Amino acid sequence: MYTIVSKKSLNPTVTQMEIYAPFVAKKALPGQFIIIRVHEDGERIPLTIAGYDREKGTVTIIFQIVGAGTELLNHKKEGESIPDFVGPLGRPTHTEGLKKVCVVGGGVGCAIALPVAKALHEQGAEVTSIIGFRNKDLVILEEEFKACSNHFHMMTDDGSYGRQGNVCVPLKELLEGGETFDEVITIGPLIMMKFVCATTKEFGVKTIASMNPIMIDGTGMCGGCRLTVGGEMKFACVDGPEFDGHLIDFDEAMSRSRTYAEFEAHKREEACNLFKKEVK
Repeated sequence: MYTIVSKKSLNPTVTQMEIYAPFVAKKALPGQFIIIRVHEDGERIPLTIAGYDREKGTVTIIFQIVGAGTELLNHKKEGESIPDFVGPLGRPTHTEGLKKVCVVGGGVGCAIALPVAKALHEQGAEVTSIIGFRNKDLVILEEEFKACSNHFHMMTDDGSYGRQGNVCVPLKELLEGGETFDEVITIGPLIMMKFVCATTKEFGVKTIASMNPIMIDGTGMCGGCRLTVGGEMKFACVDGPEFDGHLIDFDEAMSRSRTYAEFEAHKREEACNLFKKEVK
């Protein structure tokens, strides 16, 4: 069993947990993910590793409450345990040799982008971070990004915090102004990553996108996480989760990501109703 060492709410729909999982913490690297089950009969939930402490033996996860599984996980308290915590899975982010990088995160994807920005900063790279949210109430990890960034840009869609606009606005301004990057790394909603990659392609800047498609087993056997990259089928769990953003078929990925949206919403409502009945 894996104990929840700490838990805190980052915004109304996003929660951070630190889990005691020493064997995972020992091997984890930025960009990799884990798969958990909240109970023995529960669904397998893939979550990107948001941080780790090898000395304490803990792994940090940050998740958005979307379906029944994440709703049940969010009801877990500090000191309680979960039965399954498998990882680290996937290929880690390639950071070696990078001297100047722009990290672009959106929404809860910023939780995945942060350890990448930290790793780059720690190895001495010049890091420009651009993070975006729909509004001020959804902002997470601002101070953490500032601490590991040489240049920082905060964007909100409605202008309620930082600058108004999406993450492509400052990115395009920088590139048009002659700024150069060894690489742009983008992590967030598919539609955001699609337009980030379209922006950088115009300037010929190598861009890596972190994909989080439907996933079940995490070993490439189920085929649920398949993507089309450069006209070839890839599996995010073993070939990724990071790919050349200029080669990803984002339209196909977005279409597949919506397959179970209605089902997820329905199951989450069932889980919420169950907890309400227990409280009564």
